Amino acid sequence: MQREIPCSIYRGGTSRALILNEALLPPPGEARDRILIALVGGPDPKQIDGLGGAAVVTSKVALIKQSELPGIDVDYTFAQVVVGKNMVDYKANCGNISSAVGPYAIDSELVPAQDGVTRVVIRNTNTSKDIVALVETPGQKVTYEGDFSISGVQGAGSKIELQFLQPGGAATGSLLPTGNALDRLKVPGLGEVDVSVIDASNLFVFVRAADLGLRGNELPEELDINAAVCVQLETIRGMIAERLGYVDDYRDAFEKTPSVPKVAVVSAPSDYRTTSGAAISAEEMNLHVYMMSMKKMHKTFAMTGGMCVAAGTAIPGTVVHDVVSGNTRFNPAQITLAHPGGMMDVGVSACVCTGGEVEIQSTSGFRTARLLMKGAAYYL
Repeated sequence: MQREIPCSIYRGGTSRALILNEALLPPPGEARDRILIALVGGPDPKQIDGLGGAAVVTSKVALIKQSELPGIDVDYTFAQVVVGKNMVDYKANCGNISSAVGPYAIDSELVPAQDGVTRVVIRNTNTSKDIVALVETPGQKVTYEGDFSISGVQGAGSKIELQFLQPGGAATGSLLPTGNALDRLKVPGLGEVDVSVIDASNLFVFVRAADLGLRGNELPEELDINAAVCVQLETIRGMIAERLGYVDDYRDAFEKTPSVPKVAVVSAPSDYRTTSGAAISAEEMNLHVYMMSMKKMHKTFAMTGGMCVAAGTAIPGTVVHDVVSGNTRFNPAQITLAHPGGMMDVGVSACVCTGGEVEIQSTSGFRTARLLMKGAAYYL
């Protein structure tokens, strides 16, 4: 017999997810994972028998419930159903889907709407970090219409501001998990490479494009066919996964921890064309960045990745800070990142503590979201 569960589908930023009331699911464990996999359609890589879209950005689930924590409106658990595998990954949050949590909470009457803008305080259980979403609610109702646009999504919508509070240590408990702003790896087939491992909203390994023999403004169709570089980037990711204890052998990282850490390539501003063919000049950006996802270049850039980049610009000694240092146009309150799909604006508020340690007080960014479907989903 098929079973039924209330379900909404939202686009959040450049991703799409099923959103479920967590109270209607079994507790965390195998029974819950089986339901999520069945709903999305894994482990079939085409996800024909489910609601997923056969891509990382559409094989996602958000579990929401009213929070019992003081000062928190809703608890939100992000689940990445791994395409083509019987696996659900809870190791990290998704910033894009975070932008849909506020609208869902208001639409579902978990949070009362205010007239104008409604503030929704979210506890992300993956990272035990708090996010404040500012959602436009004229007439005490979520509006999805507006004139704000983001790269990677056609058209425009209402602006949603996300503030990630005290984002450091989201995955590992430490802003700099290796204890260093800069680490040097001996990468087989490449040699010594400098990397920065930063954990702020998400866990990323950053490497300079030049150290890989890259320009830094490559697009997916160019990088994905460069098998040698793709292997090098996965090796770098795996070596950090091994150092941080996610795997015993870096060569097992893709099978055992495919989404954490993530690896990204950074470089100085440069003229380029986006995946849609739009021409962007170096003067319009503060730095260029792209990330890998399941061994291929992400066609846009993760929201939590933007938060991590913003944090990195505030930490002297990182490869991210090195790219923006000396840039007279750099403003920490509005940092413009160029990625394959276009531009992303983020911000960072940081302070230097006693002893010179940098504390990231908050990072921020802007997204749009939209309710696509509300009803029931069925699974066997």
